Amino acid sequence: MSKDKLRIGVLGAGKWAELAHLPGWARDPRSEVVVICDINKAKAQDIASEHGIEKWSNDWQTVIAEPDIDVIDIVTPSHTHTELALAAISSGKHVLCEKPVAFNFKDTKRLAIEAEKKGIKTKLGFTFRYSPGAQYAKSLIDNGFIGKPYIFNGFEQNSQWLDPHVPLRQIHPQDDTSKIQTASLLEYGAPIIDIGHWWIGADYARVIGIMKNFIPNRPIRGSNEMLRLNIDDGDIFIGEYTNEVLSSIQTSFVTIGNYPGIEARIYGDKGAIICRMVEESDIAETITVATPDSVEFKQMPIPSQFYPSGGHAKEPWRTLFYANLIKHFIDEINDNTLDNQGNFHDGAWVQEIINAVELSVERNAWIELPLSD
Repeated sequence: MSKDKLRIGVLGAGKWAELAHLPGWARDPRSEVVVICDINKAKAQDIASEHGIEKWSNDWQTVIAEPDIDVIDIVTPSHTHTELALAAISSGKHVLCEKPVAFNFKDTKRLAIEAEKKGIKTKLGFTFRYSPGAQYAKSLIDNGFIGKPYIFNGFEQNSQWLDPHVPLRQIHPQDDTSKIQTASLLEYGAPIIDIGHWWIGADYARVIGIMKNFIPNRPIRGSNEMLRLNIDDGDIFIGEYTNEVLSSIQTSFVTIGNYPGIEARIYGDKGAIICRMVEESDIAETITVATPDSVEFKQMPIPSQFYPSGGHAKEPWRTLFYANLIKHFIDEINDNTLDNQGNFHDGAWVQEIINAVELSVERNAWIELPLSD
């Protein structure tokens, strides 16, 4: 498929749509957002006016059914993603969806297969996969810089909810607070799990994890009421890939440090790479590398080819990384020879790992992968 300009319908007019999605589409001359939809009619109308979008709606079914829309972009609460993505695929639209597509990996896999049958391109909002640094690191790995991989470490620091009075988003009150609910692992573990899978190029063979609730009482966005929320605001899991590479992943809502705070480390027999996708000193990200004959980690400049048009190292991460995501998606839609990276199949794999860690915590045991369908 190749068109001069793809027509985009955006579902959801919240902060992330405003901060990342809409600027990403606007930045690429090959796309145009023609309608924005939100259940809050006034919000949809205001965002359409502010961003010069020709139509607004509060009826997602009508938007998805419009024949001249090429791509549906889903930026709505997580529990709505499955229904909206299924409807978009059924209507023959390419789909960009924020993570997760579904809370059970089987549902995401089902949608991935359906999209593939229809020749539809899909993409998850794995924002950090599209940081120029992560893309450059992947090219170094592919060109043999690290040699045989031994260990992958992934970290996600996030102090947004260190203060228990800051409301959480998209968390539902629990009837049974004796069982821990997945939160940090689901929302912030997904991007670093995805990067590990992508860089290592193998699946997990087994995982074991722990989830901890450090701050038990919090409000939910839209309310000041303090509720007992047994969520994982800190978690760690270790795993072994099928190629025997070892892995550790740590995510949290309550670890002090700049947000976002994704750090990926990979160590091999010929070299090591640390990619910090952390906005520090007005720099969006850094890459440092080491080799056996030069063990002190040294910073490497990220070549311009890994940036979106007009992108640079001092650009805010939200616009920089998401502009790259949009660029890649449009490239993939327009050129069938390109790999559709970060698609729903990748999303299903990541969700399967999250589901496996949930089982590990529940059973206090190693979980073998893949999980049964």
